[in-house]
Amino acid sequence: MSTLEIKNLHVQVATNDGPKPILKGVDLTVDSREVHAIMGPNGSGKSTLAYSIAGHPDYEVTEGEVLLDGVNLLDMTVDERARSGLFLAMQYPVEVPGVTVANFLRTAKTAIDGQAPKVRQWIGEVNQAMENLRMDPSFAQRDVNAGFSGGEKKRFEILQMELLRPRFAILDETDSGLDIDALRIVSEGVNRLHDSSDAGFLLITHYTRILRYIKPSHIHVFVDGRVAEEGGPDLADRLEDEGYDRFLA
Repeated sequence: MSTLEIKNLHVQVATNDGPKPILKGVDLTVDSREVHAIMGPNGSGKSTLAYSIAGHPDYEVTEGEVLLDGVNLLDMTVDERARSGLFLAMQYPVEVPGVTVANFLRTAKTAIDGQAPKVRQWIGEVNQAMENLRMDPSFAQRDVNAGFSGGEKKRFEILQMELLRPRFAILDETDSGLDIDALRIVSEGVNRLHDSSDAGFLLITHYTRILRYIKPSHIHVFVDGRVAEEGGPDLADRLEDEGYDRFLA
């Protein structure tokens, strides 16, 4: 059993007019095997939370802690956070021309585990994971995210997650830009890891459609950098019916 605990997190970003506070005291705890959905209007701080936990340099933490089993992730470098078991599926994955998917995956696995995977076993795992995500085997020889469609980029994020098997995965708007078939395939990948490991999940989304496939145990509504309301899966149904207007009045 592992726990990711966010305590009184305050985060700001630099602007031309000076530092701008984005997160204003976020408290949130995710345990192993739990799926927490973070919802809210644009600009409420959802993606800021994801990138702050992962260690993006543009986001300055001014107060608070992010504890993974009692150890403060904020004291770690980005690669140390990944090796400790944290994974971020980005909303806008970057292109890495000149680095093939196959080399990227093997290098990442070696960095996370501290040793290179056995070649024959690794190839089998990669091929199986790609088959699960309906990815053509030739995909492994393409450059990372170079020329990928939106759906391919999101499938590749889930492919990484399935192979690296983190303790906690943060999925930042993984449903963005996906058609219904791709959404189903990506959701199946998340559910496979959930069902086969003790991983916990933070699922950031604007919409409830992905929650038809990935069933959250908790819902958190972000408004103006704070958690405005929390509840169970039924809260998502209320948001679908009522929207966020009642939080913005």
